[in-house]
Amino acid sequence: MPRISPTTIENAPETTRPILENIQSGLGRVPNLLGTFGNSPAAMLSYVKQKEALKAGSLGDQLGESVALAMASFTSCGYCASAHEAIGKMVGLSDDERALNRKGEASDPKVQAAIHLAKSIVETRGWSNDEAFASAKAGGLSDSDILEVLAITMFNLYTNYANHFLETENDFPAVELDEAMVV
Repeated sequence: MPRISPTTIENAPETTRPILENIQSGLGRVPNLLGTFGNSPAAMLSYVKQKEALKAGSLGDQLGESVALAMASFTSCGYCASAHEAIGKMVGLSDDERALNRKGEASDPKVQAAIHLAKSIVETRGWSNDEAFASAKAGGLSDSDILEVLAITMFNLYTNYANHFLETENDFPAVELDEAMVV
């Protein structure tokens, strides 16, 4: 049972109503996490503005979704694993690649470097060492890419932890998590 129920478009605060309507028109529905954020203009705007900022990045949707799938495994977030499984498919990640990502792996060395960096950030609570930074650089990530991976990681921690805290009801096809991946 969720701790805070998702709002409906009709019952949402005036500030979040148009955002929820936009989500509804784009996805055909409002996912439970976003409906829950819709109860609070600050929470909703935090999500939307972070998402918009990441869209302006150069790493692209596929890399971002690969990191998001791995992050869901690292933080044991079934909701995000399920959501990013669906979104990853929408942005063109193959079934095999999504399966690798959920295991913290990738077929592309640059994506693998991004996943390893995200895992290091999560494992060390942001206190990653010089070795992790050097490994990211050796994997093909520029300084700008590293900052973008940091932003992707922090955005996914926001949604992963929100789902844990809120006990969001999963409204996506469920994906099995590999408990060995949890950091």
